[in-house]
Amino acid sequence: MISKEIVFEQLKGKLVVSCQALEHEPLHGADVMGKMAKAAYVGGASGIRANSAVDIMAIKEYVDLPIIGLVKRDYPGSDVYITATTKEADELIRAGVDMIAIDATTRTRPNGESLESLIAYLKSKGQTIMADVSTYEEAINAVELGVDCVSTTMSGYTPYSPQQCEPDFTLLKRLVETIKIPVFAEGRISTPEEVCQALDMGAHTVVVGSAITRPQEITKRFVQSIQNKGGNQDAGTNGIKEQIRRIN
Repeated sequence: MISKEIVFEQLKGKLVVSCQALEHEPLHGADVMGKMAKAAYVGGASGIRANSAVDIMAIKEYVDLPIIGLVKRDYPGSDVYITATTKEADELIRAGVDMIAIDATTRTRPNGESLESLIAYLKSKGQTIMADVSTYEEAINAVELGVDCVSTTMSGYTPYSPQQCEPDFTLLKRLVETIKIPVFAEGRISTPEEVCQALDMGAHTVVVGSAITRPQEITKRFVQSIQNKGGNQDAGTNGIKEQIRRIN
C-alpha cells in the first residue's frame, strides 16, 4: 500500500481509469480486467479504480499503479452497494489497495452499520478513504467524519441528487471552492474536453469509466446516434438528389 501523500501526488492533475465489469457484463472476469488496466496504463492512465478483491489482485499482476478499490455488493433493505460494510472493507484491506472508496451518502446502510462507524474502522486500520457522494451536504458530512478525499461519483445515482446526463460540474465547483481535501471528479464524464474542464475547475483528479472501459455502452452511443439520425435520412437523400439534378 502506497502512502496517502504519495498517492495524491501521483494522481494530481491526472486521469484514473475505472476498470469494472459486473457479472452480467460481457467483459466480466479478473483476467480481462487485468488486461483492461494494462491497456489503460499503456494509454497513459495514472491510476486504476477497480471492483472486488479478485479483480484487484489480477490488476496488480498487470500494472504498478495506485489502485482505488471498492466492492459492489447488494444488500436487502439498503440502496448502498459500494463498500457498504466492514466485510467489504476487510476484503479490500487484504487485497492491499492504496485507497478505499465507500458510498458516503446518508442512506441507510446494511447490517445496522453506519457511515460513521465504517469511516472510524477504516481509519483505525490506517486506510486512505475516498467518499463517494451525491450532494454537497454529504461531502461536508464525510469531511467532518475524517475522510481523505471526496468524489462526485454518486451524483445522479441517488433520487435526491440532480438527474442529468452531463457531469455534475455545479457540485464539483462548489466542493473545490469550499473544502480543503482533494476533490475527485467522477460520474458521466464522457469526453477529453470534459476531463480538461473538470481539471480546470480545480478537480484534483478525474476518474473515467464507461466511456473508456465499457464497449457495450460506447457502442450504444454510436448506435443511438445513427438511430437519431434516421429521422433526417429522407431529407438528406432528397438533398443529394437535388444536388445531382442541378449538376446535370
